[in-house]
Amino acid sequence: MRLRHLAITLSKLEAHPCENVDFEQYSTDGNIASQFISSIVSFGDISPDSVVADLGAGNGILGIGALKVGAKKCIFLEVDKKACEILHNNLLSVGLTESGVIINELLDSETELSKVDLVICNPPWGRQKEKADRPFLNQIIKNGVVSHLMHSSHSTHIQPFFESRNWTAEKYGELDFILPANFSHHREEKAYTKVAFWRLSPN
Repeated sequence: MRLRHLAITLSKLEAHPCENVDFEQYSTDGNIASQFISSIVSFGDISPDSVVADLGAGNGILGIGALKVGAKKCIFLEVDKKACEILHNNLLSVGLTESGVIINELLDSETELSKVDLVICNPPWGRQKEKADRPFLNQIIKNGVVSHLMHSSHSTHIQPFFESRNWTAEKYGELDFILPANFSHHREEKAYTKVAFWRLSPN
């Protein structure tokens, strides 16, 4: 699927409800999601046999993108029940319910995701709660497979976190990311920050 067509498809998905400030919930723009997924394809990290795990899946935009470009299956892990309902509706809307498995659970040290070939993730960046991304980073290490991470470009801990665990962390892109005024502490209608793309691989 071409980048433009993927962006259009993902932009039509029902947005994340973004109702819980503690989870730092924001909707990922369809254009950013499509460029992220297309980059993963360019690395050769998605194949017709790939089983993908989308951690903190939200409305499913990243995992659905992976399925649209040819992944066999996607496991969507999301703690927010309302987001899971929207994710299910989005899978229905694109005809991918048979390829998607939704797990409505909190990501923690007990989480087991077996037989996963690729992990993709846009975790909370830790702006409201320090180290809010740590369970996601730990899960990537635990799974031990090539992973692609979307995170604030201002974060300085990603590379040392993974390199200290004998992983390779490669930052390969940055894009503007819109932060809409979803919560009461926001003072502007919307703001912009930069998001970075990382490829993480065990050595």
